[in-house]
Amino acid sequence: MRKIIFLVLLFICSTLAVSAQECIRVKYQGAQPTISDFAWAFLSSNDDDEEEDCVDESFNAIRAAWDTHSKGLPQEEGVTLTIDQKNGFVVYEYKSEYEDVKHLLRIEMCYWNESDGKHKLFAYNVCCFRNGECSPGQFDGLLFYRYDNATKKMTLCNDVGFDVEFGTNDGDDVAYISYALPRTGKDIILTTWYKRGKQQKTLKWNGRRFTM
Repeated sequence: MRKIIFLVLLFICSTLAVSAQECIRVKYQGAQPTISDFAWAFLSSNDDDEEEDCVDESFNAIRAAWDTHSKGLPQEEGVTLTIDQKNGFVVYEYKSEYEDVKHLLRIEMCYWNESDGKHKLFAYNVCCFRNGECSPGQFDGLLFYRYDNATKKMTLCNDVGFDVEFGTNDGDDVAYISYALPRTGKDIILTTWYKRGKQQKTLKWNGRRFTM
């Protein structure tokens, strides 16, 4: 039974990766793209794929919030969208409560400048929480794109130094895994949510990829 639960978890959390666009052009003004340019390039990448776009509720949610922000309108109840240009970070949150159960959908985007001066790494992260603990939804996931300064395109990237996983089976304890992108600093925090408690690891950025 534990194996079945674990396999179902991996299937659910792989949906985001399967639906990702392989290559995205980034349009911008000025000397180099900002986090807003990367974010909008990603959020508008599915404009020609209406069927897929309608399936991913989390993607639709942040896309709608971005459109609302662009029009200068107030966000819907429970929704916050923070665009931190200085730190190259975006976070969307939707909080709701039903029968004393608190739900949180959190979506993060950020980027890193690579040490070769020719590339940047962009990340898109979706996490769902229930009463403050990780509770993966259908579209939870972590995607990376490598941006090339010369071509002005970012390409789906799996060579980031670690394998993105969303569950682990430690004996009798099936655990979820979540990731937190940095608003300050450069490292990613990986949290493993066991029934007995949570454990955290730091994925350190070395200018090209991450190390444990």
